[in-house]
Amino acid sequence: MRFFRSPQHIALLCILVFLTSCREEFFPEIETQATGILVVEGYLDSEGISSDLKLSYTAPITYDDVPAVVRGASLQLISNSGDQYSFIEKGEGVYSFQQDLDESQTYYLKIQLINGEEFYSDPIQPIITPPILEAGYARDEEGVEIFVNAKGDENADDFLWTFEETWIIRPRIRSTYIFDKDLNAVRTRTEEERNDLCYRTLESPDILLETSSRFENQVVFRQTISEIPTNDQRLAEKYSVLISQKALDSKAVEFWEILKKNSLDLGSFFSPLPSIISGNIHSIDGASGAVGYVSIGVVRQERIFIENNEVQPWYFSDPEFDDCFISEEALYIGTSAFYSTFNGSGVAPVRELIEGTSIVAYYYAPTRCVDCTLYGDKEKPEFWIE
Repeated sequence: MRFFRSPQHIALLCILVFLTSCREEFFPEIETQATGILVVEGYLDSEGISSDLKLSYTAPITYDDVPAVVRGASLQLISNSGDQYSFIEKGEGVYSFQQDLDESQTYYLKIQLINGEEFYSDPIQPIITPPILEAGYARDEEGVEIFVNAKGDENADDFLWTFEETWIIRPRIRSTYIFDKDLNAVRTRTEEERNDLCYRTLESPDILLETSSRFENQVVFRQTISEIPTNDQRLAEKYSVLISQKALDSKAVEFWEILKKNSLDLGSFFSPLPSIISGNIHSIDGASGAVGYVSIGVVRQERIFIENNEVQPWYFSDPEFDDCFISEEALYIGTSAFYSTFNGSGVAPVRELIEGTSIVAYYYAPTRCVDCTLYGDKEKPEFWIE
């Protein structure tokens, strides 16, 4: 070892050892005033389409970005002529609104929390959103792009698009059998107990904004709504997407742009906010903070369906189920292993073993590979077209 031949070298080594040995993890403090703020999310349709308003509180990042929902609140929309319209609480901080409003009037939203705190909105003028010109999709080597064409006018220049997508889910392994714990036996499923066909519905996770005046004749052409990668499970059989087009005023656009930036920076819409953002919701006494922007207007909607055979080739594969299996050995009826295994919730009977003319045992598979209700809803949506 000839590298440290002088006192200067030895001193440098000691300094490096000291710096590395004394290093501690740094946990930045989150300002408490950035959390526990009322969050109001919603766009109320003025022509009778059911709309949801969501109430929650901002939460620290250390809470896994899960906001606390607001329950038991009382909400009213009040017109400048004094008409009052109430909301219905649906649960989990969601409040439903469904009214045909007079778009010539202005309105304000009043919120009263269960603890007595009250909030109100600035006056809101409904906007007549222009119709969607076209909703469609295009297949390319990357997958499927879902898009809309829209045209703005003198009253509606800025647009917000949201969507709700629904698709068929089938389990990797299908079974007609169920272990009935009341009978302590395996039997055939009834039609109501079938778990081989489900429907999964998700709302759009992104904020999609565009200004029509940026384009010739205010025509927004091929605005991308969603992109589905090749062989994604959503198009394994049949898929539907409901696209909603909503016109915004300039202040709402500013709010949504800041919100979009926040979601990109922190991964969540309403984590502690990196920039000043308020919206059009305020506390009556000014003591409590609020974040949110409530708009009212005509919501234009288009629904499209996509069949698997319309996007071929499409070879659906879900790595999550690559380890699904059917047991090599059957569990014989009457044995302790039979009852202890099927009385649990981890596996389900899927195939019978017949000796002579009688079923004497059953093969099994993991329940997560058999039961589609773990991932979706068995009830077919009202809008679904076979």
